[in-house]
Amino acid sequence: MRIIVPMAGMGKRMRPHTLTVPKPLVPIAGKPIVQRLVEDIAKVCGEPIEEVAFIIGNFGKEVEATLIKIAASVGAKGTIYYQEEALGTAHAIYCAEKSMDDKVVVAFADTLFKADFKLDTNQEGIIWVQSVEDPRPFGVVKLDAAGTITDFVEKPETFVSDLAIIGIYYFKDGANLRKEIKYLLDNDIKDKGEYQITNALENMKNKGLNFTPGKVTEWLDCGNKDSTVNTNQRYLEYIKDTPLVAASAKLENSVLIHPVYIGEGVVIKNSVVGPHVSIGNKTVVEGTIISNSIVQENASLKNANITNSMLGNFATFEGSSVDLSVGDYNVFKA
Repeated sequence: MRIIVPMAGMGKRMRPHTLTVPKPLVPIAGKPIVQRLVEDIAKVCGEPIEEVAFIIGNFGKEVEATLIKIAASVGAKGTIYYQEEALGTAHAIYCAEKSMDDKVVVAFADTLFKADFKLDTNQEGIIWVQSVEDPRPFGVVKLDAAGTITDFVEKPETFVSDLAIIGIYYFKDGANLRKEIKYLLDNDIKDKGEYQITNALENMKNKGLNFTPGKVTEWLDCGNKDSTVNTNQRYLEYIKDTPLVAASAKLENSVLIHPVYIGEGVVIKNSVVGPHVSIGNKTVVEGTIISNSIVQENASLKNANITNSMLGNFATFEGSSVDLSVGDYNVFKA
C-alpha cells in the first residue's frame, strides 16, 4: 500500500501562519496536520504502508526532512516530488507518477477525518464522502439504488447530490489511475480551467471500474484559521484519553481545563488554560486565560484573555481580550 499526499498549495486562506510554514505542517493537538492525516489513513488501511509520497512546492530541505520522518512514523519510506505550477488536482497527483503502482490511497493534505471502518482493499475504488449542506464548492458523487457511484460532478452549479468528495481516494490499481490522468494531460482535458481528478474518475467509471463510497463520521477542514481551531478542538476530544501534557512542562499556580495539549518545556504561570487548547514546545504562558486556541512553539503569552485564536512560532502577545490570528515572530502589546 502506498499513500500519495498532494500538498503543494500556498495556503493563502491560512495566512499569516503559512508565510513561514506550509499549511500541512501547522500543528493540530501537537502534531502537523499532514502527520495526523497519514497516521489516520494508516489506521484504517489495515495493512503495512510501503511508501508515503509527498507532492510539495519549494518548501526547503527542513520541511522535506520533516516529511520523511512522518513517513517513517508509520513504517514507510518517504518520497518527495515537486509541483512547480498549480494546474489542478489530477496534475498534482500525477507529479508522483513513479509511486502510482499497486494499491494507492490519494489524500489531499488540507482535510482530516474520523472514521469507524477498515478499508476494504478488495474494492476496485473507494471515494470517501460526507453529506454537506452546500455542495457547490466541492466535487460530488451520485449513487444508484445499490450504493454504487454513478456520476462524478466537479463543483455543481445546480444540485445533483449532497455527497461531497472529501479528498481521500483508494485505488486497487494505481497504474490504471496513472494512465487515466496521463490521458487528461496528453489531450489537454480540463474542467473549469484545470486538470481535475473527477474527470479521470468519470473515465474510469465509464470503462467499467466500480467505485463505492466510503462515508466518514466526521470531516474536519483546515482551510482557514477558524476551521483549523475547530479541528484542533475536535482532535483533542478524540484523543483526550491519551497523555497530552508533557512531563517536562512546568505549571505554577495554574489550572488546566482538559482536554488540552501541552508540549515539551512549556512554562505556565498564574494562568487558566483550556479547554481545547494546544500549546507548542517551549512556549511561556503567564497571567493568561486562554481557551479553544492553538499556540505554536517558542511563543510568549502574558496578561492575555484570548479564545478562538492561533499564534505562530516565536510570536509574542501581551495584554488584551480578543480573537487572534498572529503569525510567526510577530509581537503584539496592547
